[in-house]
Amino acid sequence: MDGNKPLQAAKTGYLILSALLCVLGIALLAVPGFSIRLLGILLGSLMIAFGGIKVLGYFSRDLYRLAFQFDLAFGVLMMILGLVLILRTEQMIRVLCMIWGICVLADALLKIQIALDAKGFGIGKWWLILSVALLTGVAGLMLILRPWDSARLIAVLLGLTLIAEGLLNLITTLTAVKIWRKPPGIVDAVE
Repeated sequence: MDGNKPLQAAKTGYLILSALLCVLGIALLAVPGFSIRLLGILLGSLMIAFGGIKVLGYFSRDLYRLAFQFDLAFGVLMMILGLVLILRTEQMIRVLCMIWGICVLADALLKIQIALDAKGFGIGKWWLILSVALLTGVAGLMLILRPWDSARLIAVLLGLTLIAEGLLNLITTLTAVKIWRKPPGIVDAVE
């Protein structure tokens, strides 16, 4: 059995879901009056899917073991929060921004650590992960604090945060997830 299949599935899933976060963010920017119920279902579904991909990534055989190193607990947390958001959208909408902001801020902080670890591995684009993680962290913090009450401005900030989180995950996955390819003729040792 190819030991790289779970890692390839996790990497592909990360890339697809990250792109979907960007698309949802763009949709929210384009239509700030987006249906709250639909937004809760979409965001909750993305959180559940991302949580599953994070857990899969944690158990995969990533060459550097950087991008998925914190994803077991964070993946389970995202799945639980996503499920609660879907099942209790009306009740959770008041705290939707705070929940998403906390998830984004936590992920950004973990990605800062990944960037610093990537620097130690000699990955040349570590600074790109760090830069986007810092910007994403600020966006997540702003979403938590919500310094203004305008629903339109909050929707715009939520859209920007979705885009920032999507880009952060795309960049991290593309730069820090390396799949080990066996040279032809090499056979894995039996464990």
